[in-house]
Amino acid sequence: MLKLYHHPMSAASRFARLVLGEYGERVELLEERPWEKRRDFLALNPAATLPVMIEDEGPAIVGASVVGEYLDETRGVFQRDKRLMPEKPIERAESRRLTEWFLVKLDGEVTRYLVRERVFKLEMRPEAGGGPPDASAIRAARANLKHHLRYLGWLAESRDWLAGPRLSYADIAAAAAMSILDYLGEVTWDEEPAAKDWYMRLKSRPSFRPLLTERIRGLPPVHHYTQLDF
Repeated sequence: MLKLYHHPMSAASRFARLVLGEYGERVELLEERPWEKRRDFLALNPAATLPVMIEDEGPAIVGASVVGEYLDETRGVFQRDKRLMPEKPIERAESRRLTEWFLVKLDGEVTRYLVRERVFKLEMRPEAGGGPPDASAIRAARANLKHHLRYLGWLAESRDWLAGPRLSYADIAAAAAMSILDYLGEVTWDEEPAAKDWYMRLKSRPSFRPLLTERIRGLPPVHHYTQLDF
């Protein structure tokens, strides 16, 4: 049995959940607030980062890219045309590059700031960093998002899928991050029609359904969040 320590507003966690969903894997979801640094969680991952996956009481598998590689080696290689990692080395390199772009670069410039200021601070104690949002951090993140959205639009317009002719981890990573920003109403989709069409394709996949039904207490999603055609 697979267990996944996650948070619903963590893009890295959503990436792991979407990959598991695409491969039809059942998983026990354990919501974790990493800023609380619980002793039991630190025993699994001293860095206190998400996601953390455990299979059959084995050792912790830590981090989105590590979880992705593990699932590719244990599930993906048997999926043939449904494998989420391309067969050709050069295509795998591009998929890995874009996966890092959306889970690391976009997160470091946009997602983590908007989520921290608009979501996590509402749940944090003052001594852990909770309190009113930092307006300057939100403004900077929103300005950075415009550049990332243009790049996503260019990729979606230039290729069948973000990394090439088939759905890959790159699409899953981008969808994981953008779905959080979409929940918060931060994405101006009409400015990038190709990106919007790409996102609607991802939202329509069965793996996405559990994400669309989740709600953050005290913070409802933007009105079109659950709409597959918006």
